[in-house]
Amino acid sequence: MLRKEYPDHHDAEIILQLYDLRREAVMREARAAVYSRFRPQNMEEAVAVLKQDHPLNTALRQVVGYWEMVYGMMKWGILHPDFALESTGEGMVLYAKMEPYIEEVRAAKTGVQFLNSEWVATHTEAGKKLMERLRPRFAPAAATR
Repeated sequence: MLRKEYPDHHDAEIILQLYDLRREAVMREARAAVYSRFRPQNMEEAVAVLKQDHPLNTALRQVVGYWEMVYGMMKWGILHPDFALESTGEGMVLYAKMEPYIEEVRAAKTGVQFLNSEWVATHTEAGKKLMERLRPRFAPAAATR
């Protein structure tokens, strides 16, 4: 895959557009719900939110879809990952919450959940560093697994 060595003005334009999308009312509400009320403590809770009747399912799908889109741009060289992660680690927070249960989450659905998030967490310097800081915050959830 072609990777950008340095960010350019196109990256800045994309970041500003992504920021505007995050401020949209439905997205803001979904983000607030996911980040304040979703913290799975075990595999059952991580998988339960995938069911359509779960109160956070719609919000989670919206937020995950947004971040997977953003991280896909990073993976395919459209958006410089290290530059983009300087302005927000929000998507990585969600991935850190789900990472301990990712195998079960993927087995319960289509097997492709969080693939771009995982790529950012494992293939970019900024993603690796951010995950080093985030994993301990969610370690209690992982310990109950």
